[in-house]
Amino acid sequence: MNTRRIRQFVPAFEVTEGAGVTVHRSIGTPALRNLDPFLMLDHFGSDNPDEYIAGFPEHPHRGFITFTYMLDGHMEHRDSMGNRGDLKPGGVQWMKAASGVIHSEMPQQTNGLMRGFQLWINLPASEKMSAPAYQEFSAVSIPEVALDQGRVRVLAGRFGDTHGVIDDPATDVLYLDISLDAQAGFALPLSETHNAFVYVFEGGAHLAGAELKQHTLAVLGAGEGVEIMAGDAGARFILVAGRPIGEPVVQYGPFVMNTREEIEQAIADYRDGRLVQVRAEMTGH
Repeated sequence: MNTRRIRQFVPAFEVTEGAGVTVHRSIGTPALRNLDPFLMLDHFGSDNPDEYIAGFPEHPHRGFITFTYMLDGHMEHRDSMGNRGDLKPGGVQWMKAASGVIHSEMPQQTNGLMRGFQLWINLPASEKMSAPAYQEFSAVSIPEVALDQGRVRVLAGRFGDTHGVIDDPATDVLYLDISLDAQAGFALPLSETHNAFVYVFEGGAHLAGAELKQHTLAVLGAGEGVEIMAGDAGARFILVAGRPIGEPVVQYGPFVMNTREEIEQAIADYRDGRLVQVRAEMTGH
């Protein structure tokens, strides 16, 4: 197998979002504006409620998908589709903003800790003005595969014969949460057409002889698969891959479209109360 090497290291840096919440961003920065089809990756986490309790009050989105994965604590969600959710540890939330959604995300602590990821996934032009949709799945719904020296939680896509709870036909996203014991190895075939990255958030690991440090995103180069070896303290990381859309990306804050004119229309729609066009039903468990 022609294994992938690391094409680029992108250290996450602090960004203030919402009502003063500090997040660590890697995709969506000057170092990596996007990694088609991925537009942004935020890693949030703190054991001090004062740093995040103000949360993310009502704000708009158009033209993409938000994929939130909670590791610790929980996130209360409300949106213009009428959905009400409370994403708890180990759960995932998939929100297709598409033509327009206004929502709030209010993080809460559990035992003093709040931690997780939010990934923005682009939509093709044909889907950007489609109806919005929402799915939320609890930890018990997420399939988990035992390894000889670790485990894999399958959030989206397929790992072997195990399918994740989220399926995105437009980009065929694969999203795995992988835990490895000390010095354990992990290998996985990946489609050569897909862009992929690894983000270590516990322990450390090596990939093709290069060290994977915590809070640094590793963009993978071309190849047929990936091989990762955990360090002396073991490792926990997310591995994400997706099929590129290959269309122009024009972004202005929470709006991601294909042209500047479409961005200007989104701004005008939000200003004039026309952003929310369709209500959708919530699915999930």
